[in-house]
Amino acid sequence: MVDTEVQLRYSLFKSRLKFMKNLQEHLTPMQKHIQPLNMNGLSGRMLKLPKNKSSLSKNREILLVYGHHTSLERMYGIAESLSEFGNVTMPDLPGCGGMESFYKLGMKPNLDTMADYVASFIKLRYRGKKITIISMSLGFAIVTRMLQRYPEICDKVDLLISVVGFSHRYDFIFSKYRKFSYLAMASFFSHKLPATFFYNVFLHPTVIKTSYSKTHNAKKKLANLNPEDKKKAIDFEVDLWRQDDTRTYMAMAVQFLTIDNCKKQIPLPVHHISVAGDQYFDHSVVEQHMRVIFTDFTEHEAVIPNHAPSILATKKEADPFIPKSVKKLLRSVS
Repeated sequence: MVDTEVQLRYSLFKSRLKFMKNLQEHLTPMQKHIQPLNMNGLSGRMLKLPKNKSSLSKNREILLVYGHHTSLERMYGIAESLSEFGNVTMPDLPGCGGMESFYKLGMKPNLDTMADYVASFIKLRYRGKKITIISMSLGFAIVTRMLQRYPEICDKVDLLISVVGFSHRYDFIFSKYRKFSYLAMASFFSHKLPATFFYNVFLHPTVIKTSYSKTHNAKKKLANLNPEDKKKAIDFEVDLWRQDDTRTYMAMAVQFLTIDNCKKQIPLPVHHISVAGDQYFDHSVVEQHMRVIFTDFTEHEAVIPNHAPSILATKKEADPFIPKSVKKLLRSVS
Protein backbone atom coordinates (compact mmCIF):
# COMPACT_ATOMS: atom_id res chain seq x y z
CA MET A 1 0.00 0.00 0.00
CA VAL A 2 2.81 2.42 0.92
CA ASP A 3 4.72 1.64 -2.27
CA THR A 4 1.59 2.22 -4.33
CA GLU A 5 0.98 5.58 -2.66
CA VAL A 6 4.61 6.63 -3.19
CA GLN A 7 4.38 5.64 -6.85
CA LEU A 8 1.17 7.62 -7.26
CA ARG A 9 2.68 10.71 -5.64
CA TYR A 10 5.78 10.41 -7.80
CA SER A 11 3.61 10.02 -10.89
CA LEU A 12 1.65 13.16 -9.99
CA PHE A 13 4.90 15.02 -9.31
CA LYS A 14 6.29 14.05 -12.75
CA SER A 15 3.03 15.05 -14.41
CA ARG A 16 3.09 18.46 -12.71
CA LEU A 17 6.77 18.96 -13.54
CA LYS A 18 6.18 18.14 -17.21
CA PHE A 19 3.19 20.48 -17.27
CA MET A 20 5.21 23.36 -15.81
CA LYS A 21 8.08 22.72 -18.22
CA ASN A 22 5.74 22.80 -21.24
CA LEU A 23 4.22 26.09 -20.10
CA GLN A 24 7.40 27.71 -18.78
CA GLU A 25 7.52 30.28 -21.57
CA HIS A 26 3.88 31.20 -20.90
CA LEU A 27 4.13 31.39 -17.12
CA THR A 28 7.61 32.73 -16.34
CA PRO A 29 6.83 36.42 -17.02
CA MET A 30 3.93 36.40 -14.58
CA GLN A 31 5.71 34.86 -11.59
CA LYS A 32 7.22 38.16 -10.47
CA HIS A 33 3.74 39.68 -10.34
CA ILE A 34 2.18 37.00 -8.11
CA GLN A 35 1.94 37.77 -4.40
CA PRO A 36 0.61 35.75 -1.46
CA LEU A 37 -2.92 36.61 -0.40
CA ASN A 38 -3.96 36.03 3.21
CA MET A 39 -7.42 37.32 4.00
CA ASN A 40 -10.33 36.31 6.23
CA GLY A 41 -8.39 33.29 7.50
CA LEU A 42 -7.68 31.87 4.03
CA SER A 43 -4.41 31.69 2.08
CA GLY A 44 -4.06 31.98 -1.67
CA ARG A 45 -2.44 34.18 -4.29
CA MET A 46 -3.14 37.33 -6.23
CA LEU A 47 -1.78 38.83 -9.41
CA LYS A 48 -0.72 42.49 -9.22
CA LEU A 49 0.20 43.59 -12.70
CA PRO A 50 1.29 47.25 -13.01
CA LYS A 51 0.19 49.40 -15.90
CA ASN A 52 2.24 48.93 -19.04
CA LYS A 53 4.80 51.75 -18.99
CA SER A 54 4.53 52.30 -22.74
CA SER A 55 0.78 52.95 -22.52
CA LEU A 56 -0.56 56.49 -22.90
CA SER A 57 -3.86 55.58 -21.18
CA LYS A 58 -4.91 57.28 -17.96
CA ASN A 59 -4.07 55.61 -14.68
CA ARG A 60 -6.86 53.45 -13.29
CA GLU A 61 -7.20 50.61 -10.83
CA ILE A 62 -8.67 47.50 -12.46
CA LEU A 63 -10.04 44.65 -10.36
CA LEU A 64 -10.26 41.51 -12.50
CA VAL A 65 -12.50 38.76 -11.11
CA TYR A 66 -12.25 35.39 -12.81
CA GLY A 67 -15.00 32.81 -13.28
CA HIS A 68 -15.53 29.09 -12.86
CA HIS A 69 -12.75 26.55 -13.53
CA THR A 70 -9.92 28.99 -14.01
CA SER A 71 -6.78 30.36 -12.38
CA LEU A 72 -4.37 33.29 -12.39
CA GLU A 73 -2.34 31.44 -15.01
CA ARG A 74 -5.29 30.95 -17.33
CA MET A 75 -6.30 34.61 -17.10
CA TYR A 76 -2.82 36.06 -17.44
CA GLY A 77 -3.16 36.84 -21.16
CA ILE A 78 -6.30 38.88 -20.52
CA ALA A 79 -4.69 40.59 -17.52
CA GLU A 80 -1.72 41.59 -19.71
CA SER A 81 -4.06 43.04 -22.32
CA LEU A 82 -5.88 45.05 -19.65
CA SER A 83 -2.60 46.36 -18.21
CA GLU A 84 -2.50 48.71 -21.19
CA PHE A 85 -5.15 50.73 -19.37
CA GLY A 86 -4.20 50.57 -15.70
CA ASN A 87 -2.94 48.56 -12.75
CA VAL A 88 -4.56 45.12 -12.78
CA THR A 89 -5.22 43.17 -9.59
CA MET A 90 -6.70 39.67 -9.74
CA PRO A 91 -7.22 37.71 -6.51
CA ASP A 92 -7.83 34.01 -6.15
CA LEU A 93 -11.31 33.10 -4.95
CA PRO A 94 -11.74 30.71 -1.98
CA GLY A 95 -11.48 27.11 -3.15
CA CYS A 96 -10.32 28.19 -6.61
CA GLY A 97 -6.88 28.44 -8.20
CA GLY A 98 -5.31 26.54 -5.31
CA MET A 99 -6.63 28.88 -2.60
CA GLU A 100 -7.97 27.38 0.62
CA SER A 101 -11.74 26.90 0.64
CA PHE A 102 -14.54 28.20 2.83
CA TYR A 103 -14.90 24.68 4.23
CA LYS A 104 -11.73 25.32 6.25
CA LEU A 105 -13.71 27.96 8.15
CA GLY A 106 -16.82 25.82 8.49
CA MET A 107 -18.58 27.90 5.81
CA LYS A 108 -20.19 26.90 2.52
CA PRO A 109 -19.22 28.41 -0.84
CA ASN A 110 -22.13 30.17 -2.50
CA LEU A 111 -22.85 33.48 -4.23
CA ASP A 112 -23.30 35.28 -0.92
CA THR A 113 -20.08 34.10 0.74
CA MET A 114 -18.10 34.72 -2.47
CA ALA A 115 -19.69 38.19 -2.71
CA ASP A 116 -18.74 38.95 0.90
CA TYR A 117 -15.17 37.88 0.17
CA VAL A 118 -14.87 40.17 -2.90
CA ALA A 119 -16.36 43.05 -0.89
CA SER A 120 -13.77 42.52 1.86
CA PHE A 121 -11.00 42.50 -0.73
CA ILE A 122 -12.21 45.79 -2.23
CA LYS A 123 -12.52 47.48 1.17
CA LEU A 124 -9.03 46.38 2.19
CA ARG A 125 -7.19 47.03 -1.09
CA TYR A 126 -8.94 50.08 -2.55
CA ARG A 127 -9.49 52.44 0.33
CA GLY A 128 -10.22 55.92 -0.99
CA LYS A 129 -9.78 54.79 -4.61
CA LYS A 130 -12.08 54.51 -7.58
CA ILE A 131 -12.00 51.13 -9.29
CA THR A 132 -12.90 49.58 -12.61
CA ILE A 133 -14.39 46.13 -12.11
CA ILE A 134 -14.02 43.66 -14.95
CA SER A 135 -15.44 40.24 -14.19
CA MET A 136 -15.79 37.13 -16.29
CA SER A 137 -18.71 34.69 -16.50
CA LEU A 138 -19.44 33.40 -12.97
CA GLY A 139 -17.19 36.16 -11.64
CA PHE A 140 -19.70 38.70 -12.94
CA ALA A 141 -22.53 36.90 -11.14
CA ILE A 142 -20.49 37.11 -7.93
CA VAL A 143 -19.73 40.81 -8.47
CA THR A 144 -23.41 41.51 -9.16
CA ARG A 145 -24.40 39.84 -5.89
CA MET A 146 -21.63 41.77 -4.12
CA LEU A 147 -22.94 45.13 -5.38
CA GLN A 148 -26.46 44.13 -4.31
CA ARG A 149 -25.29 43.22 -0.80
CA TYR A 150 -22.92 46.20 -0.45
CA PRO A 151 -24.52 49.11 -2.35
CA GLU A 152 -22.01 51.56 -0.83
CA ILE A 153 -19.32 50.02 -3.05
CA CYS A 154 -21.21 51.26 -6.13
CA ASP A 155 -19.88 54.76 -5.36
CA LYS A 156 -16.32 53.48 -5.82
CA VAL A 157 -16.96 51.93 -9.26
CA ASP A 158 -16.12 54.15 -12.23
CA LEU A 159 -16.74 51.43 -14.82
CA LEU A 160 -18.40 48.01 -14.60
CA ILE A 161 -17.65 45.52 -17.35
CA SER A 162 -19.14 42.06 -17.78
CA VAL A 163 -17.08 39.63 -19.81
CA VAL A 164 -19.50 36.91 -21.02
CA GLY A 165 -21.29 37.36 -17.70
CA PHE A 166 -24.77 36.18 -16.74
CA SER A 167 -27.44 36.91 -14.14
CA HIS A 168 -30.09 34.20 -14.30
CA ARG A 169 -30.38 30.44 -14.78
CA TYR A 170 -32.50 31.05 -17.89
CA ASP A 171 -29.53 32.72 -19.59
CA PHE A 172 -28.10 29.26 -20.34
CA ILE A 173 -28.88 27.59 -23.66
CA PHE A 174 -28.62 24.08 -22.21
CA SER A 175 -31.38 21.62 -22.97
CA LYS A 176 -33.58 20.64 -20.01
CA TYR A 177 -31.99 17.20 -19.92
CA ARG A 178 -28.44 18.55 -20.01
CA LYS A 179 -29.17 21.12 -17.32
CA PHE A 180 -30.86 18.52 -15.10
CA SER A 181 -27.90 16.15 -15.55
CA TYR A 182 -25.37 18.85 -14.66
CA LEU A 183 -27.38 19.96 -11.65
CA ALA A 184 -27.88 16.42 -10.33
CA MET A 185 -24.19 15.59 -10.71
CA ALA A 186 -23.01 18.86 -9.16
CA SER A 187 -25.41 18.48 -6.22
CA PHE A 188 -24.24 14.93 -5.50
CA PHE A 189 -20.52 15.64 -5.77
CA SER A 190 -20.73 18.83 -3.67
CA HIS A 191 -20.81 16.60 -0.57
CA LYS A 192 -17.57 15.62 1.16
CA LEU A 193 -17.33 11.87 0.51
CA PRO A 194 -18.56 11.94 -3.11
CA ALA A 195 -16.23 14.90 -3.78
CA THR A 196 -13.27 12.95 -2.41
CA PHE A 197 -14.16 10.00 -4.63
CA PHE A 198 -14.57 12.28 -7.66
CA TYR A 199 -11.17 13.90 -7.06
CA ASN A 200 -9.25 10.65 -6.58
CA VAL A 201 -10.94 8.68 -9.37
CA PHE A 202 -12.44 10.91 -12.09
CA LEU A 203 -9.82 13.63 -11.67
CA HIS A 204 -6.82 11.33 -11.70
CA PRO A 205 -4.38 12.78 -14.28
CA THR A 206 -4.53 9.65 -16.44
CA VAL A 207 -8.32 9.73 -16.53
CA ILE A 208 -8.41 13.43 -17.46
CA LYS A 209 -5.86 12.99 -20.24
CA THR A 210 -7.74 10.01 -21.63
CA SER A 211 -11.30 11.29 -21.44
CA TYR A 212 -11.34 15.10 -21.26
CA SER A 213 -11.10 15.77 -25.01
CA LYS A 214 -14.20 13.62 -25.55
CA THR A 215 -16.47 15.67 -23.26
CA HIS A 216 -19.15 18.00 -24.63
CA ASN A 217 -17.53 21.24 -23.46
CA ALA A 218 -13.98 20.31 -24.42
CA LYS A 219 -14.71 19.46 -28.05
CA LYS A 220 -15.33 23.08 -29.00
CA LYS A 221 -12.55 24.48 -26.80
CA LEU A 222 -9.96 22.18 -28.38
CA ALA A 223 -11.33 22.20 -31.93
CA ASN A 224 -9.08 24.94 -33.34
CA LEU A 225 -5.83 23.89 -31.65
CA ASN A 226 -2.99 22.10 -33.40
CA PRO A 227 -1.87 18.74 -31.90
CA GLU A 228 0.96 20.28 -29.87
CA ASP A 229 -1.21 23.03 -28.36
CA LYS A 230 -4.01 20.53 -27.79
CA LYS A 231 -1.64 18.40 -25.71
CA LYS A 232 -0.48 21.44 -23.73
CA ALA A 233 -4.10 22.48 -23.18
CA ILE A 234 -5.02 19.06 -21.81
CA ASP A 235 -1.96 19.13 -19.51
CA PHE A 236 -3.17 22.53 -18.32
CA GLU A 237 -6.65 21.10 -17.73
CA VAL A 238 -5.12 18.42 -15.50
CA ASP A 239 -3.64 21.16 -13.34
CA LEU A 240 -6.83 23.24 -13.35
CA TRP A 241 -9.02 20.36 -12.28
CA ARG A 242 -6.69 19.18 -9.54
CA GLN A 243 -5.85 22.56 -8.01
CA ASP A 244 -9.49 23.53 -7.40
CA ASP A 245 -11.32 22.32 -4.32
CA THR A 246 -13.78 19.80 -5.80
CA ARG A 247 -16.57 20.54 -3.33
CA THR A 248 -16.29 24.27 -4.09
CA TYR A 249 -16.31 23.61 -7.84
CA MET A 250 -19.46 21.53 -7.57
CA ALA A 251 -21.20 23.81 -5.06
CA MET A 252 -20.65 26.84 -7.30
CA ALA A 253 -21.94 24.87 -10.30
CA VAL A 254 -25.17 24.33 -8.34
CA GLN A 255 -25.24 28.07 -7.64
CA PHE A 256 -24.98 29.18 -11.25
CA LEU A 257 -27.40 26.54 -12.51
CA THR A 258 -30.05 27.88 -10.10
CA ILE A 259 -29.11 31.57 -10.03
CA ASP A 260 -31.53 34.51 -10.01
CA ASN A 261 -29.77 37.86 -9.50
CA CYS A 262 -32.76 39.86 -10.75
CA LYS A 263 -34.33 40.50 -7.35
CA LYS A 264 -32.49 43.74 -6.54
CA GLN A 265 -31.46 46.64 -8.74
CA ILE A 266 -27.98 48.20 -8.87
CA PRO A 267 -27.53 51.96 -9.57
CA LEU A 268 -24.82 51.46 -12.18
CA PRO A 269 -24.70 50.98 -15.96
CA VAL A 270 -23.04 47.83 -17.25
CA HIS A 271 -20.95 47.27 -20.36
CA HIS A 272 -21.29 43.66 -21.47
CA ILE A 273 -18.81 41.83 -23.71
CA SER A 274 -20.56 39.04 -25.61
CA VAL A 275 -19.14 36.41 -27.94
CA ALA A 276 -20.99 35.37 -31.09
CA GLY A 277 -19.78 31.78 -30.74
CA ASP A 278 -20.69 31.49 -27.03
CA GLN A 279 -21.65 27.87 -26.35
CA TYR A 280 -23.33 28.64 -23.02
CA PHE A 281 -25.57 31.73 -23.19
CA ASP A 282 -28.43 33.25 -25.16
CA HIS A 283 -27.37 36.88 -25.64
CA SER A 284 -30.89 38.29 -25.93
CA VAL A 285 -31.95 36.66 -22.63
CA VAL A 286 -28.74 37.82 -20.93
CA GLU A 287 -29.52 41.38 -22.01
CA GLN A 288 -33.11 41.20 -20.72
CA HIS A 289 -31.97 40.14 -17.27
CA MET A 290 -29.14 42.68 -17.05
CA ARG A 291 -31.53 45.48 -18.01
CA VAL A 292 -33.69 44.50 -15.04
CA ILE A 293 -30.71 44.83 -12.67
CA PHE A 294 -28.68 47.78 -14.00
CA THR A 295 -29.58 51.36 -14.93
CA ASP A 296 -28.27 50.90 -18.46
CA PHE A 297 -26.87 48.16 -20.68
CA THR A 298 -24.40 48.39 -23.56
CA GLU A 299 -23.29 45.35 -25.49
CA HIS A 300 -19.85 44.98 -27.10
CA GLU A 301 -19.18 41.92 -29.26
CA ALA A 302 -15.80 40.17 -29.18
CA VAL A 303 -14.85 38.39 -32.37
CA ILE A 304 -13.64 35.07 -31.03
CA PRO A 305 -15.06 31.56 -31.61
CA ASN A 306 -15.65 30.44 -28.00
CA HIS A 307 -16.99 31.54 -24.60
CA ALA A 308 -13.40 32.30 -23.54
CA PRO A 309 -9.93 32.45 -25.09
CA SER A 310 -7.75 29.35 -25.14
CA ILE A 311 -6.40 28.45 -21.71
CA LEU A 312 -2.94 28.94 -23.22
CA ALA A 313 -3.77 32.36 -24.67
CA THR A 314 -0.93 34.89 -24.68
CA LYS A 315 -1.54 38.64 -24.53
CA LYS A 316 -1.68 38.80 -28.33
CA GLU A 317 -4.14 35.89 -28.52
CA ALA A 318 -6.34 37.18 -25.68
CA ASP A 319 -6.40 40.77 -26.93
CA PRO A 320 -9.39 40.31 -29.34
CA PHE A 321 -11.47 39.33 -26.31
CA ILE A 322 -11.51 43.03 -25.36
CA PRO A 323 -13.34 44.84 -28.21
CA LYS A 324 -12.08 48.17 -29.53
CA SER A 325 -15.17 49.94 -28.14
CA VAL A 326 -14.31 48.71 -24.62
CA LYS A 327 -10.68 49.73 -25.04
CA LYS A 328 -11.90 53.21 -25.97
CA LEU A 329 -13.94 53.30 -22.75
CA LEU A 330 -10.96 52.20 -20.69
CA ARG A 331 -8.86 54.99 -22.20
CA SER A 332 -11.45 57.72 -21.80
CA VAL A 333 -13.34 57.15 -18.55
CA SER A 334 -11.55 58.74 -15.61
